Amino acid sequence: MKKSKTVLIIEDDPSIVELVSIHLMDLGFHIESESKGSGGLVKALRYEYDLIILDLMLPELDGLEICKKIRAHNTATPILMLTAKSEELDKVLGLELGADDYITKPFSIREFIARVKAIIRRASVAREREGVKKEDFLQYGKLTIDLDRRTVTLEKKFVDLTTKEFDLLVLFARNPGRAFSRKQLLDLVWGYQFEGYLHRVNTHINRLRSKIEKDPANPQFIKTVWGYGYRFVELGEKSS
Repeated sequence: MKKSKTVLIIEDDPSIVELVSIHLMDLGFHIESESKGSGGLVKALRYEYDLIILDLMLPELDGLEICKKIRAHNTATPILMLTAKSEELDKVLGLELGADDYITKPFSIREFIARVKAIIRRASVAREREGVKKEDFLQYGKLTIDLDRRTVTLEKKFVDLTTKEFDLLVLFARNPGRAFSRKQLLDLVWGYQFEGYLHRVNTHINRLRSKIEKDPANPQFIKTVWGYGYRFVELGEKSS
């Protein structure tokens, strides 16, 4: 891991900042930190980072609002959200607003480092793919995916997707007809290989369908492969 990689930690608990910083520096990262939400947002928008670690509860501006504002300007920088809350709503909101992953306090440093490595690996793979890709758009009927701008339109109307929803859709659209198991999707999109997170795949598939399918119960694009996983329709297969 190159020492030039820089992590921004937006966290108001100095003990957590110190603990996380020590272990990230051992991995070769340069660390910057902010204890207030407003200051963290200014840095996140002004400078480029390889990863942003964002606490949910912050003074002046909370993590969800910061995440939303970052994603309005920057779709590429990975965001790992920290939360002391156990409610599923906070986690779902964070993912909906564009966080790449979340981890609930208190967390083991081993799990934290594993999450960081997975996020960095996915980001590196995504950059490599963007560098060698030949196509700028993926077109399936009235569904258009702009790979450069990371935007999606359906019947010429903009579809608001989270980072992971977009990554899922691109993976499917680049492999029409191929069936992916939930475990494969978890590994390819999230970088996890633990079956305990398989529910995350189902949740994101359901949300993605609700945004691009006219009738999510009878999907035209993302088909269920019963007992296995999901696949994207092949050209000419879906109904008009």
